[in-house]
Amino acid sequence: MRDIGDVLDVFSEVAKRVKFSFRWRPTLPDPNDDMVLETAVNGQADAIVTFNQRDFSPAAETFGCQVIRPGELLYVLRDDETRIKT
Repeated sequence: MRDIGDVLDVFSEVAKRVKFSFRWRPTLPDPNDDMVLETAVNGQADAIVTFNQRDFSPAAETFGCQVIRPGELLYVLRDDETRIKT
């Protein structure tokens, strides 16, 4: 559990408040997911990290946002950390 807390601490340090300029609803098959997509688009996110690629991918691509799995994010973060240290 401590590892999860550490990860959440890091995310909270780099998180930014997103102001909504536009709302796109309904866009996704699950209405509860629309707020995630809207936040990503309004926040100009590079990617949405989720296991639910099937539902998010078509809509996210429309807005130029990647959809990646959590494991893929770990590889990206590890590679970035390696490049920074070298």
